[in-house]
Amino acid sequence: MALTILIHGARGRMGHAVAAAAKELGVAVGAAVDLGDDLPAALAGCDVAIDFSSHAATRSLLENAVAAGKPVVLGTTGHPAAEKQALIALARKVPCVWAGNFSVGVNLLFALTRRASAVLGPDYDAEVVEMHHRFKQDAPSGTAARLLEIILEERKLDAAAVRHGRHGITGQRQSSEVGMHTLRGGDVVGDHTVMFAALGERLELTHKASDRQIFARGALRAAQWVVAQPPGVYDMQDVLGLK
Repeated sequence: MALTILIHGARGRMGHAVAAAAKELGVAVGAAVDLGDDLPAALAGCDVAIDFSSHAATRSLLENAVAAGKPVVLGTTGHPAAEKQALIALARKVPCVWAGNFSVGVNLLFALTRRASAVLGPDYDAEVVEMHHRFKQDAPSGTAARLLEIILEERKLDAAAVRHGRHGITGQRQSSEVGMHTLRGGDVVGDHTVMFAALGERLELTHKASDRQIFARGALRAAQWVVAQPPGVYDMQDVLGLK
């Protein structure tokens, strides 16, 4: 079906990437806005909103989308846990795909991480390492946070098991720990590695992004999918049929 999108956060790196991907794929851009622009007017002429702006703008976008009855694709990350739960409740009122990463490859990494976490027991120490460009605002990345969440779910652990960097920690590593390590520098688009290390062997699952367009194309794929869905909050696993 022909689709007209609203790009929210149009002047950012991902906003430019979505605009370029839309041109490449023949998707119409009805409006391209940033914080402070007239959202109700912009939403009126679009079928779906794609947001890569700032976590501070998510509530305003969702409130306006709910009022207009328009689907939303959300790619913003870095929301405090309590705030995100409230936003999810709001997002359920419209069809919404909310993902920390829209890459098809990364979403396969999510599925593989879940499978590996289920198969490999506590003898396999789990560590997550991510690296992004120097300009990234939040840490760890939304993708790394989701990988961590998957491991915790499969191992039935809570946030107390997470070790960020381990600075100042003495003593040997505990089998109930899950390490999280954040690197920042240069112009790295996004690297993520999940490591399962046991005595005698190590399994590493790695995804490296070299072009921001992979996320933009994935967001457009999500937009085309979500307009045909009932209200609710979905992720890229739903879009790709990986669940």
